[in-house]
Amino acid sequence: MTAVRVHVSVGSNEEPRLHIPRGLAALERTVGPLLRSPVYRNPAVGFAGEDFFNLVVSFETILPLDEIAQCLRDIERTEGRTRGEARFAPRTLDLDVLTYGTACIETERLRLPRADILEYAFVLKPLADNAPDEAHPVLGQSYATLWAAFDKSGLVLDPAPDFPT
Repeated sequence: MTAVRVHVSVGSNEEPRLHIPRGLAALERTVGPLLRSPVYRNPAVGFAGEDFFNLVVSFETILPLDEIAQCLRDIERTEGRTRGEARFAPRTLDLDVLTYGTACIETERLRLPRADILEYAFVLKPLADNAPDEAHPVLGQSYATLWAAFDKSGLVLDPAPDFPT
């Protein structure tokens, strides 16, 4: 089986300095070395709450998508995440597959590439940091190009260089 490149968004606004490093360590034990983007701090979106810390991790794997998705859910659960929460709510840890190689998938439970890539700066910017020349599987434009064209008016996305990952 040929390895595929996977990008996963990572976010937390409940004890993020605890949950993000532990979650990344657990993921690395399963998939191997992670390329980590810089961490960014941004206000909560869609609800009033503590600021979020977000990054993207990337890795090569031969694991099937369903195994990766289950691994991410298990890590979230270990870190105290309860599924069934409101879409916009505080999170101990949020791990979402953004892309799985060049796969374009649309099912009831999963859509890849994930729409968040084009909707949220806290997803697109760290993805562009990790894979600036990689093309979006549907649009064919590089993530660096998509970031350059992203509407940054009113954007609050601050680097968090002292964040432990």
